[in-house]
Amino acid sequence: MKTDIQIAQECKMQPISAIAEACGIEAQYVEQYGNFKAKLDYASLMKKAAGRQGKLILVTAITPTPAGEGKTTTTIGLADGLRRIGKRTVVALREPSLGPVFGVKGGAAGGGYAQVVPMEDINLHFTGDFHAIGAANNLLAAMLDNHIHQGNELGIDIERITWKRCVDMNDRQLRFVRDGLGGKANGVPRDDGFDITVASEIMAVLCLSTSISDLKARLARIIVGYNMQGEPVTAGDLKAAGAMAALLKDALKPNLVQTLEGTPALVHGGPFANIAHGCNSVIATKLALALGDYAVTEAGFGADLGAEKFLDIKCRLASLSPAAVVVVATVRALKMHGGVPKTELGTENIEALEKGIPNLLRHVSNIKNVYGLPCVVAVNRFPTDTDKEIDFIIAKCRELGVNTVLSTVWAEGGKGGEALAREVVRLTEEETPSFRFSYPLAMSIAQKIEAVVTKVYGGRGIILTDEAREQIDKLTALGYGGLPVCIAKTQYSFSDDATKLGAPTDFDVTVRSVKVSAGAGFIVVLTGNILTMPGLPKRPAAENIDVDEEGRITGLF
Repeated sequence: MKTDIQIAQECKMQPISAIAEACGIEAQYVEQYGNFKAKLDYASLMKKAAGRQGKLILVTAITPTPAGEGKTTTTIGLADGLRRIGKRTVVALREPSLGPVFGVKGGAAGGGYAQVVPMEDINLHFTGDFHAIGAANNLLAAMLDNHIHQGNELGIDIERITWKRCVDMNDRQLRFVRDGLGGKANGVPRDDGFDITVASEIMAVLCLSTSISDLKARLARIIVGYNMQGEPVTAGDLKAAGAMAALLKDALKPNLVQTLEGTPALVHGGPFANIAHGCNSVIATKLALALGDYAVTEAGFGADLGAEKFLDIKCRLASLSPAAVVVVATVRALKMHGGVPKTELGTENIEALEKGIPNLLRHVSNIKNVYGLPCVVAVNRFPTDTDKEIDFIIAKCRELGVNTVLSTVWAEGGKGGEALAREVVRLTEEETPSFRFSYPLAMSIAQKIEAVVTKVYGGRGIILTDEAREQIDKLTALGYGGLPVCIAKTQYSFSDDATKLGAPTDFDVTVRSVKVSAGAGFIVVLTGNILTMPGLPKRPAAENIDVDEEGRITGLF
């Protein structure tokens, strides 16, 4: 069986100029990075396409398991399938982070015959966006510490600095550091730490910005810490926003690549969904809607994380409204939610499927009943899945008034996504969305958190630590109470306990701490034990990656 990278390397890619031309993008709006990738002059293109609006399709999934769900693969295969049935389609995806690429999962550009290419470039340095984000983040950190070293005119309390440095690599050694050592000439000693780049607020800011001016305004609002009086100190106070924006001006432009079948793909931005809001950039999504009749995008992890944040944060802030949602599932993953170990997933087990399917049904019910959106379930079929197991899923979803479509995009590319594409088109043409959010912004911060926990997670309520309660009171007093909430929790459960599989009930979510991402425009709610700097596993994927004399990369999944 061919690996993903072998399939990608065998693809005869079209010149990126041809992909742009097929989208109606003229050459003057294309900035090529070699022959097969480019950045786009989004500002000019949006003016040119004023008034043009395609249909937005969101792809999400059940709660992830080690068995895999194939959300990105389905997103790409659906876009190819839509194009095969004659629909002008553009896919909009996040950029992979180097940390996970070299850590647990290898590449993240789709799989099998549903991939975006050039796969190696996208998974590695691509067009340098993440490096620019890291540079802007660390410039702000350097200016903050330099300000303190040079006399601390703003009276910053070094015990209340909230801004961290970042690097786009899984490096647990950097989670907690003490820097500024070596005497007065070398800075002020203080406790510090690193986040992975995708957890930086600048990543969230870039993905929610709509222009250079909006970017600068958001950067200026970033809070880096508090002064001795407890008042916030911002990047604007440090006069850092202009220089940071200068580093990010090209990174703000969306990247154009292609699928294996030549479907245009905008790959841009990549905030983690268990830490940040988990969606590609607003600019890329809006440009995809302007260029295609259908724009297919995805949100990270399960629907309780990525889709919730896509809908409650991104769609709210960017005035987006999806036409339909695809929820991706596999028989294997549902059996894991039913208690079956990974080694036994190839055996038919209706009893385990019956225990695990409530996970899928809760996600589907949330999309349909909480958010008011038309929905279809896409089942990625594996050779070991039996007809009886598939029929069981179809029957259960039908009880909720939702159709189930088998997807074979991994093995067949767009051909294996045609049935799903036809159902998506049917949904958009025959069903009318009544899109709504899971909470109004007028609620208090605590009420908004509780609304997500009870309405989306299926929990009983929330428990606020004393620290979280104090932080909520402080942020409300500072005027941030009207922002949406971005809940950071485990991706492996509806609850804040990764061991609670399936669709748990009668649980409370403990809120450990709350902080504001004032530049991004949301309140970050920390639950459980969420790491903003992952570590490498015992056998990292990097051990299998190599390059030969011709520059051909191997081992990238």
